[in-house]
Amino acid sequence: MDLDLARTWLATAVEEAKTGLAEGGIPIGGALYSADGKLLGRGHNRRVQNADPSSHGETDAFRNAGRQRTYKGTTMVTTLSPCWYCSGLVRQFGISRVIVGEARTFHGGHDWLAEHGVEIVLLDDPECVGMMEDFIAAKPELWNEDIGE
Repeated sequence: MDLDLARTWLATAVEEAKTGLAEGGIPIGGALYSADGKLLGRGHNRRVQNADPSSHGETDAFRNAGRQRTYKGTTMVTTLSPCWYCSGLVRQFGISRVIVGEARTFHGGHDWLAEHGVEIVLLDDPECVGMMEDFIAAKPELWNEDIGE
């Protein structure tokens, strides 16, 4: 995948993460793009805002994309390595590629996805790393709740 395009798509997820943070939530954003590059849906972690433990950045983007006949060829973009729940969503629906903003602060299921044929583009984006490091330092109890610790 073209890395400039991956970074452009990541910017959508970063905007969502910043929105979530501004709402008092966890700064993780996601976006789902079609095989031809159309933005299907975007979203952010709303666990705090909606008191919904299943409302992660990737699931919010997926829900906002609405029903698709197929997810073959689609790309999920996320600011943070997807947790097992979101990794399962990628596998369940056959999403072909995942662009990961960063995996330093949390190493989720992206290796498992790669082992099962999902293309992984790990960008190690400094803005994503900084956003999560700042959040974890400021709200460690909320972060630990989000990752199930």
